[in-house]
Amino acid sequence: MAALLAGALVIVLVLQDAFEVMLLPRRVKRRYRITSAYFRFAWAGWVMLARVLSPGPRQERFLGNFGPLSMTLLFAFWAIGLIAGFGLVQWSAQQIGGLPPAVDLAGSLYLSGVTFFTLGYGDIVPKTPPGQFAAVVEAGVGFGLIAVVIGYLPVLYQLFSRRETHVIQLDGRAGSPPTATTLLTRHAEGDGLDKLDDLLRSWEVWGAELLESHLAYPMLTYYRSQHDDQSWLAALAALLDTCTLVLVGVEDVKPLQARMTFAMLRQVVLEMARSLHVSAPCEPRPSRLSQEHYDAMLGAFTRAGLTWNGSDQSRETLAAVRATYEPLMQGLAEHLLTPLPPFVADDDTPDHWERGPRGIIARRLIDALATGNLDDSAVADAARRRSRGGRLRDRLVRR
Repeated sequence: MAALLAGALVIVLVLQDAFEVMLLPRRVKRRYRITSAYFRFAWAGWVMLARVLSPGPRQERFLGNFGPLSMTLLFAFWAIGLIAGFGLVQWSAQQIGGLPPAVDLAGSLYLSGVTFFTLGYGDIVPKTPPGQFAAVVEAGVGFGLIAVVIGYLPVLYQLFSRRETHVIQLDGRAGSPPTATTLLTRHAEGDGLDKLDDLLRSWEVWGAELLESHLAYPMLTYYRSQHDDQSWLAALAALLDTCTLVLVGVEDVKPLQARMTFAMLRQVVLEMARSLHVSAPCEPRPSRLSQEHYDAMLGAFTRAGLTWNGSDQSRETLAAVRATYEPLMQGLAEHLLTPLPPFVADDDTPDHWERGPRGIIARRLIDALATGNLDDSAVADAARRRSRGGRLRDRLVRR
């Protein structure tokens, strides 16, 4: 009887967990869950292994493998749990009526595995009506779980793709990694401040979609972006910083949409921290907006023609608003081993679209076309500039 109850409990717990992860379209508020414990301990172990590697591309590639691999292992964990649970039920069902079991526990687990995957070898079959009933139920459960998993993966990757589409689009608008200063100055230099409301509105929608999808499917949190200097958390920080700057001191942009987007994105920070059991660091972290960065930001605003509210209170107000979301974001960044971007880009690292052959020339031509400063000399200079490989290829062709 004890084995029967233990097997039934394992089956119920695994099926409940699978239902909540794959079918229930809302966040489960229960603190103790199999999936939550699984990801918490698995991620902690993965991070310990990742810290052995030096920070850089190798560590990022290693961390990027966790999301897909953890999902595969989670499905295997569910399957093993159900097979073990039904194996205990089959072993107990053979003893009903006081008869000795026809096979031992190992044979019952083998029968359970064959039944779960609907192989039907027939070398071991249940002899009692309860055992036969359990076999039919297990075959249906196994077939149903496999079907749901097959249909679940495309939905998961579709949600990941929708999240990353917006993140990738920030490359040309805010740089890589994205920063609020770059986002504002590029729109100001291109006379696109009137379009900033539309951009912030699209990121308000992005925040709502991310909140809905990542609370229902928390494993998406661990899926990393295509490039090492991009992430959903860095994009979230850059847009929150942008909204904060607009609300505090950038007088060229209307504050209404910035307020709405800030409210949505801050809710994302709060809910994601609660879902991952992350809190703000106990010790203060280095400021993302030092005095040097603050002065550099104001200088960039002046060059771009942006009007900044230069009151003595503006910096204190900016720090107060940042304190409402930045500590939790630092906690999330440390938990996920994902760096947060600064307010101002630290160097002149080119965006991803500027890299590769003739990337600098492409940037110069596009900037000249956008500002209306393109002349014949710039075109001629771009035409003369060839990559080393191109010049060598021309020499070989002439020979």
